Amino acid sequence: MYIYDSIDQRLINERVAQFSDQTRRFLDGKLSEDEFRPLRLRNGLYLQRHAPMLRVAIPYGLLSSNQLRKLAHIARAYDRGYGHFSTRQNIQFNWPRLEQVPAILGELAEVQMHAIQTSGNGIRNVTTDQFAGVAPDEIVNPFVWCELVRQWSTLHPEFGYLPRKFKIAINGASEDRAATKVHDVGLHALRNVNGDVGFRVLVGGGLGRTPIIGHVIREFVHWRDLLTYLDAVLRVYNRYGRRDNKYKARIKILVKELTPARFTDEVGAEWAHLKGREGTLVDEEVQRVAGQFVTPDYESLPEDDSEFESRRTTDPGFARWVQRNVYPHAISGYAAVTISLKKTGVPPGDVTDAQMDAIAQLADYYSFGELRVTHEQNLVLADVRKFDLYALWLALGEHDLATPNIGLLTDVIACPGGDFCSLANAVSLPVARAIQSRFDDLDYLHDIGDLDLNISGCMNACGHHHVGHIGILGVDKNGKEWYQISIGGRQGVDAALGKVIGKSVAPADDPSEIGDLPPLIAVQFPAFTDGRGYSTARLLRQRHGFGGELRAFGDILRDQLYELARCGFDSFALRDDQDADDALSAFDDFSETYQAAADRGPLFDRRFGPERNAA
Repeated sequence: MYIYDSIDQRLINERVAQFSDQTRRFLDGKLSEDEFRPLRLRNGLYLQRHAPMLRVAIPYGLLSSNQLRKLAHIARAYDRGYGHFSTRQNIQFNWPRLEQVPAILGELAEVQMHAIQTSGNGIRNVTTDQFAGVAPDEIVNPFVWCELVRQWSTLHPEFGYLPRKFKIAINGASEDRAATKVHDVGLHALRNVNGDVGFRVLVGGGLGRTPIIGHVIREFVHWRDLLTYLDAVLRVYNRYGRRDNKYKARIKILVKELTPARFTDEVGAEWAHLKGREGTLVDEEVQRVAGQFVTPDYESLPEDDSEFESRRTTDPGFARWVQRNVYPHAISGYAAVTISLKKTGVPPGDVTDAQMDAIAQLADYYSFGELRVTHEQNLVLADVRKFDLYALWLALGEHDLATPNIGLLTDVIACPGGDFCSLANAVSLPVARAIQSRFDDLDYLHDIGDLDLNISGCMNACGHHHVGHIGILGVDKNGKEWYQISIGGRQGVDAALGKVIGKSVAPADDPSEIGDLPPLIAVQFPAFTDGRGYSTARLLRQRHGFGGELRAFGDILRDQLYELARCGFDSFALRDDQDADDALSAFDDFSETYQAAADRGPLFDRRFGPERNAA
């Protein structure tokens, strides 16, 4: 479990203060709905069919028992007594009141949690394998790299207003349980012949309206170069990704239109300017981040436990649960346990406040106070001693959490659908419930064997229907709900997209060409959320050596100024309705930064010295 240092904590506290002010200004009528929308989305706040929805980040799915208790408290105090775990390893609350959201974020900050970038056109929550760190087939533990990418992407001044949302997954095992092939960027950690850690980089994967399997654009990026290579990928996307049509704005469309080969060349050309320079990782920073993770204090245990084997032999219910919900562990005498949140009749991924409290207590007792969220909408206790498995199973059963169906047909992945989401064409949860009820026979399910059923209420594919063995998609036909069925999808190293069967049942400017530079360059922002100018500014300052006045004009709000200044702007023509005196305070929104920009180097350089980049 990663433990925040003082800078991590200060940044989320300052983000809470910033959003509290933005919410106050919106409620006071000083920000319009159009202005507030991208600000609230960057803090995980949606307006759904019935009420606001708050999406809380659980970085790479790792959660402490104390954090889960806080989530249980929030469900009780601010919601309707439950939360919903999503396919991005986050949790969503469907009924908070808008005016209470800053207070919720303040409470989350008390336990090192936040909602930063859980929505909006920025870099979303980094995800990984739910068995990271304990899987027998692991090559590289991805947690440190996930955290480094989290810090690099958090409040990144250049990539906060991308053409569309951007999702990164990191896998460190031979099996791909992180679904990296269907992410905007998928990183496979591996080792070269010298034993050095690096990453195979896939770009342009994704589901949604245009499902595509990602393309390998580089077989090995050394760990030192990870962040600068990601900078290159994101900068190419930010500059060239389409903004005229949101359905064609994802990076997968850019890769397809340019061709993977040309996109690779564009990234390579950009990286040539970045490699080995600021942002290049150093040993001390990797070691520092690794040192912030609390490592379980494992006991020395035999691999086999006689009590466990006896219980498995004599109790068929326990044996069935072990078969489906217990996973091998890299440490002798331990196992990883998946807690199914798919009991028939319960919306997939939903868990009550009482259940969250109970799971937190069980995590403390059986798994070092830590748990994980899976992108299949279940939870994992990753470090359970084998001789504790029977007692854990009994305890889970007392809270309706011992359903032995992991990987079976009733282990349905489903988005909230039309019951909650304003984007949905059709409901998902009643369909999941009906299928679970129809096949709620464990003997029959076990006879069928592994079968992934994924349901999405619209083309955004939050239920990952494209990679289900069976996928169900809600579509609209003349104002009525219909469902399209696909088969043959799968995730993993041989990921494939399902094929639809039958009919539906009852849808820039390029600054690299600049020659002599004038004493003043003004960069227009045609829309508040158009992020191209951020990359333009950094290129002018850092590649072309422009030292004159760099002015941002157009749809410029107070809330952009901090990121604009970090990217190199030193002059700002605010929109007419903005208060210049109030805007000056924006430059003090944050007291520290993680990543390099035009104003300063990365935090680890300031900790250890920029000369380390030459190592």
